[in-house]
Amino acid sequence: MNISKSRKIGTLAVCVLAQLLIAIDLTVLHLVLPSLSEEMRPSTTEMLWIADAYGFALAGLLITMGNIGDRVGRKKLLLIGASLFGVASVITAYAPTAELLIVARVLLGIAAATLMPSTLSIVRNVFTGKERAAAIGISSGLTILGFGMGPLVGGVLLDHFWWGSVFLVNVPVVVIMVIAGALILPESKNPSPGRIDVLSVLLSIIGMVGIVYTIKEIAYKGWGHWDIAVAGVLGLGCLLTFLLRQPRLAEPLMDLKLFAQRAFSATIGTTILAMFAQLAVSVMFAQYLQLVIGWSPLKAGLAGLPGMGAAIIGGVCTPLLIKAFGRAVTIATGCGLSAVGFALYSGIGVTIVYTDLLAAMIVFGFGLALILAVATDTVLGVVPKARAGAASAISETATELGGALGIAILGSVLGALYRNDLVVPAGVPPEAAGAIADTLGGAVQVAAQLPPEQGAVILTNAKLAFVDGLQLTMLCSSGLMALLAISALFTLRGVPKILEDTPTPTPVHAG
Repeated sequence: MNISKSRKIGTLAVCVLAQLLIAIDLTVLHLVLPSLSEEMRPSTTEMLWIADAYGFALAGLLITMGNIGDRVGRKKLLLIGASLFGVASVITAYAPTAELLIVARVLLGIAAATLMPSTLSIVRNVFTGKERAAAIGISSGLTILGFGMGPLVGGVLLDHFWWGSVFLVNVPVVVIMVIAGALILPESKNPSPGRIDVLSVLLSIIGMVGIVYTIKEIAYKGWGHWDIAVAGVLGLGCLLTFLLRQPRLAEPLMDLKLFAQRAFSATIGTTILAMFAQLAVSVMFAQYLQLVIGWSPLKAGLAGLPGMGAAIIGGVCTPLLIKAFGRAVTIATGCGLSAVGFALYSGIGVTIVYTDLLAAMIVFGFGLALILAVATDTVLGVVPKARAGAASAISETATELGGALGIAILGSVLGALYRNDLVVPAGVPPEAAGAIADTLGGAVQVAAQLPPEQGAVILTNAKLAFVDGLQLTMLCSSGLMALLAISALFTLRGVPKILEDTPTPTPVHAG
């Protein structure tokens, strides 16, 4: 695609803006839940759906939306998705009931599912070779910055406005993105798309939602609930049927032949395992800063800015490192640095020395950017441009699945360690003891309602138990990333430094 340099820069800016919007939106919800709960008084079930409806819609529709973008045009799908995101943000901000709020969160998830693969596939079609690696490096670093900006933006808005303001702020960003996108973005799509298999769409949606629901509910409630068993069996059954159906289709929704390429399959596997550790520990660390150290969301967000800055530098340096050392060494270096960062984080206690935290977050942020930038560029570089949307969707699904698994499994491990180490003093009422043993947040709430001396003892014991569990979880994550670094050296060995355009195969349609 032959376009001017200035238009390429504008295209990257629009795509990065879309990714920042999604990243910030993903992180602000947990900040507004306390205020939202106090004002709207949703039931426990409604609160869970408010928190998770977005993720269910996003995970279920990524693969389908990536394929739709390949067929109808990535620019068109991005503009439609951005417009829907703006409308859904307004509905979310002013939702008068929990039911309408859940519907609005579903709409936001659908919109995000259109934006995520569209942005990457547009970048894939506009940039090639070294330019693409540089563009994706910048994009990855700024996306990580977006995750750090979420608590920052949310904290400032909640200090001055009502909870809906954190969603309403999306609207002017969407307006800018739609106008700029309409003027700047080039259109691209698969020249021989074929038809979308409706049954595959339904199987992928039910399968992914079932799996993600099962993972999240196990993290919330543990094993032994009939709804979790039904969702798990249904999800696995639909995904298995989906996978068995794809090779029989002339135009599959997910081209399983892509996984025959070692670079593609190894990178997807690395992404799942990396996000397994990264996202889970990020959530746990947010709890640590706010509940153990006592920082506000705004202060925690400000404290994390150096790590976000390191991520931007890591993203910019990625193409230089690929050129000098190759993809295998670069992504292995990112995994190794993340392992070092986790090991440094394991030295935290119930009190904090910011300089120690600073070293850990800088090393971690730089390493994470290397992993995401190399992985994204490799996945997009080894597939034909015509299938860029579908490949982007697979990459984003791997990220979502890895993160959900990490939160569920590592979160459950941390919860078990917390309960095992927790010492509840004598004289605490049984119902209060149950809340204390459930989560650190429950212990903080109970401690505030008990006599000062008893509350102080409970709070101290709960913080010590949480920190002990967090330290061990950090060390486990460090070990996982170290093993992943070694694995990457072998599985990505021989992948070219520069991935040139792959020719698009001509599909054969049954007459």
